[in-house]
Amino acid sequence: MERLNPKKCFLLVVVAVLFLAPTGSRATIYTYVDANGRLHLTNVPADPRYRPAMQTISRFGPVTTSVGYEDYIRAAASRFAVDPHLVRAVIKAESNFNRMALSSKGAQGLMQLMPDTASDMNVNDPFNPEENIHGGTRYLRKLLELFNGNLKLALAAYNAGPERVIREGNVIPRISETINYVKIVMKHYEQYRNSSSY
Repeated sequence: MERLNPKKCFLLVVVAVLFLAPTGSRATIYTYVDANGRLHLTNVPADPRYRPAMQTISRFGPVTTSVGYEDYIRAAASRFAVDPHLVRAVIKAESNFNRMALSSKGAQGLMQLMPDTASDMNVNDPFNPEENIHGGTRYLRKLLELFNGNLKLALAAYNAGPERVIREGNVIPRISETINYVKIVMKHYEQYRNSSSY
């Protein structure tokens, strides 16, 4: 019997999930390939080798909203006196609301906390949405205070690190990623502030 290619198996499973999923349902699929070349799929990743293979999906395409995280966003925003629209905007830019997001540099979770930052903000599990949002919002507050409420500098520091912003003379560093990051977050921030959904 011919063995199916793991990629073909994955596509078949995704198609089946999309086809069988009731209207409006959501599921995130996580995968990893073991040492024997076997593809493992789950919607409940219990093994650290699992990585998100597809954003939360429904019949109508990606679902990338703050639904499910709103209580955490509001609680953290209130506790640290940060606009909840700003918290949403940072999450949107950082992880597109994927709680299992992991960057190539090691940033983790919804607000893409680096391990040292997570530790400094008392975040034990950066993939736990409540902890991550709490820690990320607390870090935003610290940066806003450090840069005297200058939102663009605080966002630049969130992306490039506060030391880099200070070293550049308290201006947005000339790093294309950081310049684009600030623009993207500000764009999302404006959209959330003008939305009647929140």
